[in-house]
This record gives sequence, C-alpha cells and structure tokens, in this order.
Amino acid sequence: MMTDQVLAGKLATVLPHLNERQRRRLLAAEARALGYGGVARVARAAGVSRQTIHTALHDLDQPGLDAGRVRRPGGGRKAAPTRDPALLAELEALVDPDTRGDPLSPLRWTCKSTRRLAAALAERGQRVSHQTVAALLRAADYSLQAPAKTLEGVQHPDRDAQFRYLNEQSKAFLARDWPVVSVDTKKKELVGPFKNGGREWQPRGQPERVNGHDFPDPARGKAIPYGIDEVGRNAGWVSVGCDHDTAGFAVASLRRWWQVVGQAAYPQAGGLLICADGGGSNGDRLRLWKVERQRFATDTGLRVTVCHLPPGTSKWNKIEHRLFAQISTNWRGRPLVSHEVIVELIGATTTETGLRVRAELDPAVYPTKITVSAEAMAALHLTAHPFHGEWNYSIAP
Repeated sequence: MMTDQVLAGKLATVLPHLNERQRRRLLAAEARALGYGGVARVARAAGVSRQTIHTALHDLDQPGLDAGRVRRPGGGRKAAPTRDPALLAELEALVDPDTRGDPLSPLRWTCKSTRRLAAALAERGQRVSHQTVAALLRAADYSLQAPAKTLEGVQHPDRDAQFRYLNEQSKAFLARDWPVVSVDTKKKELVGPFKNGGREWQPRGQPERVNGHDFPDPARGKAIPYGIDEVGRNAGWVSVGCDHDTAGFAVASLRRWWQVVGQAAYPQAGGLLICADGGGSNGDRLRLWKVERQRFATDTGLRVTVCHLPPGTSKWNKIEHRLFAQISTNWRGRPLVSHEVIVELIGATTTETGLRVRAELDPAVYPTKITVSAEAMAALHLTAHPFHGEWNYSIAP
C-alpha cells in the first residue's frame, strides 16, 4: 500500500504542472482509489482541506466543462464590488475632493495613497487590499494627477485686447524687417557645486557629487541670465550678470545684443519693438527702465517701442517657451559650478528647429536704489500710444 510519504512526493511532483481543474480531478481520483480514509490522506499529502477533496469527488460525477474552462460558470471567488456593492461608493466618497472640507473624513489631512485608502475602508468594516483599491479606482476612471495651474485669478478686462494690440504691432514691425524682441530675466541660479534639477547619463553608481545644502557661496554668488529672444529669427541672446537684476543691467544686455548681433542682422531698421513683462527690471512703472531706454534710443538712433504684457500673464511671454525652456533642458542635471560654465551651457543650446543662442558674461556692477527725478522723466521723448499708454509707448532718439 502507498505510504503517505510516497503519496506526498508523487503529488508534489505532478501538481505544479496542472491547472486548477486538473489538480482537483487528480486529487479526487487518488482519494477514490484509496477508498476508506482516502480523503483525509490525500488532503494531508497535498496540503488542502478535506472539503476541497469532497467537492472534487462531486465534480468527478458531473458532466465535463467546455474546452478551455477551469471552473463552472459563476465559480471562484467573487469580485470585491460583487461581494460588497457599497464598496465602490465608499471608496469614491473617500477620494472625492469635497472630503477635504469634511471634518469627519479620515483622509482630510493626509495623502490619499492606495494603502491609506485601504486602511480607511478597513476601519469602516470593508477589508480590501491596496491592489484592489488601485484596480477599483482605475475602473472608475480615476488616475494619479498633479494639480493643474489653470486658474488665472482676477483678469484685467483688456487682457485679450492688449494681446491683440501687441500682435498687430509685432506684425507691423516684422513686415518692415524691423526687429521684434521678447525680453525677460531667467530665474537666478546658484553658482557652485549645487544640485541642478534633472538627470543625465553617468556610469552606474557614480553620480556627480554636489553640496548637500543650497546655501549661496559668497565668493561665487549667483548668475542672473537676462534673455533676448528675436521673434523674427530663431535666435536668442543671453547676458549672464553677476551683480543685480536692475533696469541698467537689462538695457545693457539689449545694448550689447544690438552691437554684436542686431545691427548686422537689421541694417535698415529704424525702430525696435520690445515685448516685456509688466514687472521686474523691465516693469511698466519702473522709471529707470524708461530713462535707460531713452539713452539706448539716442545712442542707436532707433525709435524704441515697448509693449508690456497685461498683468498676470508673464507665463505667456514668448521668451519663456522659445528660449528659457530650451536652456533649462540643455543644462538639466549639470551643476553650474562657475559663471563661465553657465555661459558655455547657454551658448551650446540648440533645437531641432534651428534655434541658436549666443551668451556673454557681464561682470559689470549695477547699483540698486537709483532715484530718477521728475525732471529726468519730463525730458524723455516718450509718446504714449492711444490704447493703454501705460503699457504701450514709444521713445524717440
């Protein structure tokens, strides 16, 4: 007679190669062949319950299943929502955004991860795994999403009209082959071995070592990239300053661009259109910005027209997407260890559409808190445009 040890060895060899239905039928056949006590012996040898063997013996006497089926229709463990119809409703109540204001919500002040959702459901008497929670959320058309920055707040009533006006001015200048530039200051960057966002390929386990803190190095300071994007040409200019982001620095950057690039690219130009934000070193209320523009216009002989973007729309400035985004992509993951490295990285920025960027270091000092008198403002050759003259104006030489 076959011993229990031999039976266990036989089943251990065969069962892993069978599907669920085949395993049940084999166990039932062995138990029936052993006769009295066979159910208990096979259950011990296979490590299953006696009820499983009894169910399998019953199935041996039933008609066969259709080809490819392992269980009869309706067999197997029921899906969680089927066992508990209220489960999905309870889960959706937990993840609904309105529960953030519900003082009784267990997840009001916590991250709603699948594990915490499963724990909150368990507290309500509905025990499911975090994998089941994830599957239920996906089936209910939920997905992991970050907050979308789309709310603009209070908009100026003439916002769209200003954009249309700026567009018409740009088309008029470009039609005459006169330069149109978008200007702005990029985010100030720490200079030194500091972590820079992004990743780049390195030998495995050999990342570039940088400081464990982000305290500025007084000896190296910061880099202030002031950019000029030529709308009519796929080209950009960046002056990397070392001192302060002032109107003097902004106009000096424009002056250097005109001397090196603009004068040769636009030899017949009689005017220049500048598209700028309404704040920062080129703000529409900044007196020094206008005084420095007057000096630039007088020195170059250009009639300088400035059109500011309406309030709260700086992210729509063309330079942000056409130039600054490409620079950030080019130097991602690279520590900006010196001003010279920053200049080289900016100058190496290109795109498949043909963008070319020139960059120079500007080591000059630009003092802050310069007072511009009312007399200096009155001496400007400034003409405000009929439409929002505070945003749109021209300065003659």
